[in-house]
Amino acid sequence: MRKGRAKRRIVTPDPRYGNEMVSVFVNNLMKDGKKSLAYKIFYDAMDIVDSKTEEGGLDSWKKAVENVTPQVEVRSRRVGGATFQIPQEIRNSRKLSMGMKWLIASSTKRNGRSMAEKLADEIMAAAKEEGAAYKKKEDTHRMAEANKAFAHYRF
Repeated sequence: MRKGRAKRRIVTPDPRYGNEMVSVFVNNLMKDGKKSLAYKIFYDAMDIVDSKTEEGGLDSWKKAVENVTPQVEVRSRRVGGATFQIPQEIRNSRKLSMGMKWLIASSTKRNGRSMAEKLADEIMAAAKEEGAAYKKKEDTHRMAEANKAFAHYRF
């Protein structure tokens, strides 16, 4: 038997922008508990985005996260002997979490240079509706659209 849903933790806003969403992003970016390094990477990326775009760095980042946040996902469901991919709406916290993790993962996979530069490049690409993270969102939506016929198997 499953326990109840985990309680939401209270997230403190980040020091530079006073934004809770930035803190959540930095927590996702963090490796091995090195939060100060994660903040340094994020703030350096924001400075790079600031210098390369006329929009603000934080505004570009918000737009990028919004652009890569999926609305639907496909989940596997076994009916009879067959496995169907069933499209489902996602709750808000999961949408945001998936979008942020896709942005970080796709920036990690980019070639060369420092993580701050790779993250900045991916943020700028996602803000323009380009890049690997945006493509992943589009693929997810396309898959959900293709499997819309199985929506009646929803659980």
